[in-house]
Amino acid sequence: QVQLVESGGGLVQAGGSLRLSCAASGGTFGTYTMGWFRQAPGKERDFVAAITWRSAGRDYSDAVKGRFTISRDNAKKTVYLQMNSLKPEDTAVYFCAADILGRMSRRPTAYGYWGQGTQVTVSS
Repeated sequence: QVQLVESGGGLVQAGGSLRLSCAASGGTFGTYTMGWFRQAPGKERDFVAAITWRSAGRDYSDAVKGRFTISRDNAKKTVYLQMNSLKPEDTAVYFCAADILGRMSRRPTAYGYWGQGTQVTVSS
């Protein structure tokens, strides 16, 4: 069983930065693909970024490419999302997720484990 706990969300002004963390327990973290998704009120859960187990593969949505950076520390069993140049449209609940099969996917259904989410609010 894999447990994921996000932290680092909060309120920030447009143009500011936040770093989200997702700590994992259980399972074999070092072999999982980890993803970040976000969900705004009344909208579907959207892909943000993903990173494969050796950090060899990284993928970003067009909406965040060049502004967000995903990274991981397998020794600490933690994945990070550094968010720079934040915009009001980045406001959402951010979720981390784990794909124990180690694939690179943008589909939420590819990820079997999810955290509870952390709120990010960007004011204009």
